[in-house]
Amino acid sequence: MRMDEEEMRLLQEEMDLFEQQSSYNPNMPLRLLQYIGNLYEKYVIENKLNKYGSKLIKLPVPKLVVFYNGKKGQPDEKILRLSDSFPVGADSDIDVKVRMINVNYGRSTKILDACKPLKEYAWIVEQIRKNEGEIENAIDRAISDMPDDFEIKPYLMAHRAEVKGMLLTEYNEAATMELFKEDGRKEGFLEALIRMVKRKKISVEEAALEADMTPDEFAEELKKE
Repeated sequence: MRMDEEEMRLLQEEMDLFEQQSSYNPNMPLRLLQYIGNLYEKYVIENKLNKYGSKLIKLPVPKLVVFYNGKKGQPDEKILRLSDSFPVGADSDIDVKVRMINVNYGRSTKILDACKPLKEYAWIVEQIRKNEGEIENAIDRAISDMPDDFEIKPYLMAHRAEVKGMLLTEYNEAATMELFKEDGRKEGFLEALIRMVKRKKISVEEAALEADMTPDEFAEELKKE
């Protein structure tokens, strides 16, 4: 699951931004800084606030979290900072902190035990990975083998075809993108990003960032398809 799995919610005085990543990305502070900036702009407009006025605007507190379930080993919890991207010793006037939580099955047990659906999803991903060579059968088997007391089982069983298609698409897209990155096939990588934008898996801004392009440049490539 990627950014299509992102959700923003405003609760009391917090603005929480969550993203799920199947590959480690140390640039999440930069990406989430861009997202939270857009959300603040939306917040200001929707609430008819004057950011040019003399009255101090009260803003919800941002909480930035990445749920990581990739295969490469990572600690249960890690803080990613925008300042890690700056030159060593730089005195910056701004920083961004992102909390990355490893939600692979068997990790971050305190958090997963407190959120049963998340723990159950982690179990499913783990079962699929055990049989990755035959991914379609692995997804079917994982759904069928879910214990009866899983809270998410009724939903997954009722929407089995849809869930299977989603998991299969995400697995194939993630594998394809990693292959393009490793082999340096920029044209194919760009095509994969365009396909993901069209499926609303990621935004134009995200895709442009991955492709080392400006949003306008990527938008032009999008028009060609």
